[in-house]
Amino acid sequence: MSAPIPLRVVRDRAALDLPAAEDAVAALLRALGRDPDSPHLAETPRRVAASLAEMLSGPHFDLTTFPNDEGYNELVLATALPVRSLCEHHLLPFAGVAHIGYLPGDRILGLSKLARVLELFARDLQVQERLTQQVADWLQEHLAPRGVGVVIEAEHLCMSMRGVRATGARTITSALHGVLREDARSRQEFFSLARTAA
Repeated sequence: MSAPIPLRVVRDRAALDLPAAEDAVAALLRALGRDPDSPHLAETPRRVAASLAEMLSGPHFDLTTFPNDEGYNELVLATALPVRSLCEHHLLPFAGVAHIGYLPGDRILGLSKLARVLELFARDLQVQERLTQQVADWLQEHLAPRGVGVVIEAEHLCMSMRGVRATGARTITSALHGVLREDARSRQEFFSLARTAA
């Protein structure tokens, strides 16, 4: 078993200013014509600040990899991983599933780490395109596989609850590295397996 690879914590919950966030929520309620001191809203600023702190704090984990002693050289794909994040344009959630795969090189990855890397970057103010690319780039850099593929399918509440109100519409993004980008057959296999899992 390898020594865990240190992971830089992207966002530290201790660095968040919760009292300032509570004051900002109270000010927002007043600006929307609501009384934050009313019995029904009295705890809302605290609750909103705490929930945002939770949603925007990336968890620490150790990246566990193992020697690829058997020389496994086929696709490893984790499908339908739940993903939830906050749209940075409207501060409304988007949620769906991710399919993350890689072609191993010298190391293989503990499977739960695919979900943890996804969660790490999803716990931020995001756009789906960036999130997809960040997960693929991070895995390529830290695992050094022969290829990486990430597909995210999500519904954005900023599109389904407001504006065009396209309830049920899903946005699909993808990012590929290495063999999964360069070799048409490998790319097709990845997309075919991800589509089957959807």
